Amino acid sequence: MPAPDADGLGPEIKDNTDGSICVQYHPNKSGRHEVQMCYEGCAVEGSPFSCMVDNIDGSYVTAFGAGLVGGMSGQMVSFTVTAKQGSLSKLDVKVDGPTKTDITRKDHGDKCDISFLPMTPGIYNIIVKYNGKEMKGSPFVSKVSVHDNGMPSGEGRKRSQLSLGNSSEYSLKVLETNVVDLVASVKLPSGAIEPCLLKKDSEGHLCVGSFAPKSTGDYAIHISRDEKPIKGSPFHIKVGDKELAHASKVKVSGPTTKAKANEPNILELDCSDAGYGGLSVVIEGPHRSEIECKHYENRKYKISYSPHEPGIYILNLRFADDHLPGSPFLLQVEGEPSGRIRETVTKTMEQAEPVKKNQNCEFYLQIPGTNPFDMEASVTDPDGSTELCEIMDEEDFHYRMMFTPQMEGTHTLSIKHKGLHISGSPFVYSVGQLSSGGTHKVQVGGPGVEKGEVGFSNVFNIYTREAGAGELSVAVEGPSDALIKLEERPHGFLGVSYKVKVAGMYDIHIKFNDGHIPGSPFRVHISPDSGVARNVTVHSLKDRGLQVDKASTFTVSYNGAKGTLNACVRTPSGSHEDCFVQEMDDGLYGLRFIPKENGVHYLDIKLNDHHIPDSPFAIMVGSMAADPAMVLAHGDGLERGSCGIKNKFVVRTAGAGSSFLAVFIEGPSKCALSCREVDEGYEFSYTPFAPGKYLITVKYGNINIAGSPYQSEVTARGGSGSGRKPSPLNETTSMVVETVEKRPGAKSLRRFRGDASKVNVRGPGLKKARCNQTQTFTIDVKDAGHAMLCVGMVAPNGLPEPELMVKKNNPTQYTVSYKVVEAGEHTLCIRFGDEEVPGSPFSIAT
Repeated sequence: MPAPDADGLGPEIKDNTDGSICVQYHPNKSGRHEVQMCYEGCAVEGSPFSCMVDNIDGSYVTAFGAGLVGGMSGQMVSFTVTAKQGSLSKLDVKVDGPTKTDITRKDHGDKCDISFLPMTPGIYNIIVKYNGKEMKGSPFVSKVSVHDNGMPSGEGRKRSQLSLGNSSEYSLKVLETNVVDLVASVKLPSGAIEPCLLKKDSEGHLCVGSFAPKSTGDYAIHISRDEKPIKGSPFHIKVGDKELAHASKVKVSGPTTKAKANEPNILELDCSDAGYGGLSVVIEGPHRSEIECKHYENRKYKISYSPHEPGIYILNLRFADDHLPGSPFLLQVEGEPSGRIRETVTKTMEQAEPVKKNQNCEFYLQIPGTNPFDMEASVTDPDGSTELCEIMDEEDFHYRMMFTPQMEGTHTLSIKHKGLHISGSPFVYSVGQLSSGGTHKVQVGGPGVEKGEVGFSNVFNIYTREAGAGELSVAVEGPSDALIKLEERPHGFLGVSYKVKVAGMYDIHIKFNDGHIPGSPFRVHISPDSGVARNVTVHSLKDRGLQVDKASTFTVSYNGAKGTLNACVRTPSGSHEDCFVQEMDDGLYGLRFIPKENGVHYLDIKLNDHHIPDSPFAIMVGSMAADPAMVLAHGDGLERGSCGIKNKFVVRTAGAGSSFLAVFIEGPSKCALSCREVDEGYEFSYTPFAPGKYLITVKYGNINIAGSPYQSEVTARGGSGSGRKPSPLNETTSMVVETVEKRPGAKSLRRFRGDASKVNVRGPGLKKARCNQTQTFTIDVKDAGHAMLCVGMVAPNGLPEPELMVKKNNPTQYTVSYKVVEAGEHTLCIRFGDEEVPGSPFSIAT
């Protein structure tokens, strides 16, 4: 029990036999005490509880409760004061704030429960006196913010957050080419063992993520691959007082009490003396706020925040989950309103009728900008068999897909245009019993949630069949009002179109049963009437069959248009690469880009910041076999889990080609996430540290697989590490794996990983050769890990040397001998794994 002097506190727990308990402790010093309470190894809601204790006239007085910190206007705020039995008549409590408030007081033996109803947001000073003397900590500053019902938008309290983990990373100074198959745990000074989060830092070194030590001593980091420790494991971290997370030592400067709406407000936070811990910034108020990290260097941050509207906000600054001094701050935001207008429509979605096998099924979508001759739809059953669907082309880019399932279970429906998945595809379609449903099962896709144009109907589709029955709301918020139309369709489908009058940035809020669906709100840039941009055409653009590191070139013709041309490529990993643009003739430009990874790329081409027709263009780099519709995920870890232990699920990639496989886990705590290769794909293990709901997103080639995201209900019953309290903000853990192509039923081959840069090659045979004389040199792979060693030598005539031999001297050292018969320049190549060793290829002259 942390306290000014924790010796002899002796907390005691008594059962009241009425479903409640009583916790008693005996303070021996004035000051703030923390009561940490756990049930079955997990922190109970609200723990740790903060209590202020004071010794007045030989009697201890204690004040505690959420009302001493803050609350919401229009809601009852309460706290408790305890004193010596029979002496509560000496207790006097007053509340001073922006408006007069009436206090309700109830005395029970040695306990006094106090509550008051603040009707106006602001700072309320709570003065607590005992026997005429003000107790320590008084006046308590209670920061009351605007209640949800008082929001002008009527949409409830808005919460914006930013989580930064740079200052919680501890580099182990070890180079590892891949974190896949690595499993880590940390042995605490107390002897307890907890899972550990691993990641790679900006320099490629292996580091411990979310490292926030709470006690001094030795922390041993055990890292293994295939159940064998990697070189150097265990790694020992000596933690002294300097390394402990101290929120009180974070230096804050900048606007924390007054700020401007719709302008950057810069906060500077210096964590250099605060030890190791993650930093979080949370702003709550009547409207959303934009928060971003502008600069980070040497554990010093520059944070920019910009509330959308004037009003009273609460600014929460935390380091290692503890509030910084003064936080939460009551933030008075001034300035001119943004003038943003919000239009909302709602629709009650009925539960779709279950479909039986051999029954005709329909899928109805509107897909603007497509050609019916380039459309393709297929359905994959639970056994992996795929059949094409019948497609009926209807007016205004409406398509009706029809198929007849032959078995019950979860089917995957793929809808493609020119061989690439449309926005939102692949879709899940349950035959037989429908899934349990939920907000996370709502799928959205279409150009209207990606881009738009003033004066035109911007269209997208909503699919709620797998989510069940519920209330669906669609809101468009931006510089002008929006005309929103809903198109009713059968079987859990809904078409949405909206038209706006003013260009700018718009937010599309989609909620199901009052909860945002994954990805909502969607930020959409609405461009002005594109005008002359419609004249621009693209020629010789190859949209498939491209290869990594090989340039792709094409031309863009203005056709009489005038303006500035810009082009960039969005890669499967999420980065943006600018295209090289060169003027070839008047009104004719050549463009070039070099893809660096396989998968679907999106090419944005704009004239005067307006998309030209058909932009963005979908481009496939590498094999067309990489198909997210063929990737399936299964396992108990996708639905349920426990704190402190590994929860597993498998992502089946066999038959889906090779691409980037990304897993994101979002919930009330970070997770220790690891991955290992199995015959059918990849097995992921995650260890959460706090109970709650976790959203698991699985993407293949930057496209959600069918059924993603999944929602896992994590309970407190678990192993070590399950006693942590949930984070006040959502934490995200992620891992990206570059997969290898697998065939269904095939066994996985062992994959070796080595570092060619650490191979040491030396000897006289690398410098000069003599005809018909044996030359030698040695290769040492002691520090390079495990990989295949390849040695080859080519004569001046282009043919392999007739005599070349590699002999193993010991487990890590080899001697290479060769004899040349032709005079001239010979080429020697040495590879370790897929990379050349330093100096290779060597040029050796006779």
